[in-house]
Amino acid sequence: MSVSQETLSVAEEMPIAEKKRVALSYLSRAWDGALAEGVDPEIVAHAALFTALCDLIATYGEEPVAELANSLPKRIRAFEFTVDERTVQ
Repeated sequence: MSVSQETLSVAEEMPIAEKKRVALSYLSRAWDGALAEGVDPEIVAHAALFTALCDLIATYGEEPVAELANSLPKRIRAFEFTVDERTVQ
């Protein structure tokens, strides 16, 4: 088995929660790198959202992603994306 096939096999066996943790770790490092290069945080955020939406649309299509976007105001107001002492996750 080649290294890339072995890595793929391990990734397929990884629980979803662990995949999310790994993905967030990669994204956090990239985010920090962009900030270190002088990119404004709101520009990084817009680029991240654009990239995420493009990928989701390519995978699921426009309508399901639009439905997800419609659910965001309620989730934001419920502090699902707030990282502080109120975070339950």
